[in-house]
Amino acid sequence: MDGSNPLVGEALIKRARDLSNNSPEQVAKACGYVGPSGRVLKKAFLRALVEAKGFSTPALDRSSAARGRQAEYRTRVHGNGNLLVGNAYTKRLGLVPGQECRIELHKETGTIWLRPLDGEDEGSSESDSDDQAAEA
Repeated sequence: MDGSNPLVGEALIKRARDLSNNSPEQVAKACGYVGPSGRVLKKAFLRALVEAKGFSTPALDRSSAARGRQAEYRTRVHGNGNLLVGNAYTKRLGLVPGQECRIELHKETGTIWLRPLDGEDEGSSESDSDDQAAEA
């Protein structure tokens, strides 16, 4: 049985009851809740089982699910010591590939600022960095 026509209603309840001694993943797979890649669709199986038992469930909001991952405004230091700022954030800032930024470290607040250079005299940015290093 493939994921294109999974069991629903009484047929789902009967099949799930017959296989109740197996793991939930095996029951879901046997009832046809398998995606195109072979991954078990456990959430869809459990939702269908709840609906088959007569409980109503809220409709799925497909608009947010179709958008993919959302920006979390979090990052972590990688094993090599690097910080990665992802595409979602650089787009939101209006940065383009190849654009240079000045990195400002603010120890008092624990923040890192990215300042686009945009034709700024780089000599002044170096002296600003030296001033910040002297303050720290």
